[in-house]
Amino acid sequence: MTATPSPLPATAPLPGAADDWLRLDQQICFNLNAASRAFNGVYRVVLKDLGLTYPQYLVMLVLWEHGTLPVKRLGEHLRLDSGTLSPLLKRLETAGLVRRERSARDERSVEVRPTEEGAALRRRALEVPRRIMAATGFDLDEIRDLSTRLHRLTAALDTAVADGA
Repeated sequence: MTATPSPLPATAPLPGAADDWLRLDQQICFNLNAASRAFNGVYRVVLKDLGLTYPQYLVMLVLWEHGTLPVKRLGEHLRLDSGTLSPLLKRLETAGLVRRERSARDERSVEVRPTEEGAALRRRALEVPRRIMAATGFDLDEIRDLSTRLHRLTAALDTAVADGA
């Protein structure tokens, strides 16, 4: 196991010429955003046959994995607030893919579950990850490595925000 290098303290100079660090192509946030936009374009094409948008697909992924969930927990999985999640759920419910109901245990809580039609859509969605992987040009090991690194990056950024960056 290799040691993870510690992040540079905020006061440490960045390696390389100072001007290079202010170039757009040197901004990791920009590169991640550009990759995300490119992914959204590919997902738009791949998900068209399923009748889902990318955010709706993410909701369905969580529900296929976990079954019935309170809206709050669903939002935690997706890193979305209820104001963003509610319109998504409304559209999925209108499409007949999910059902929202007040919790019998806690009337303040709304639970979401896939309908029979929503559960059946899972079988059709099985091809999506293969098509996305093919579009990346990466093999499975590269996908796993990138995913691991992105999880580490997300955790580190969450910690930085919690620590006041």
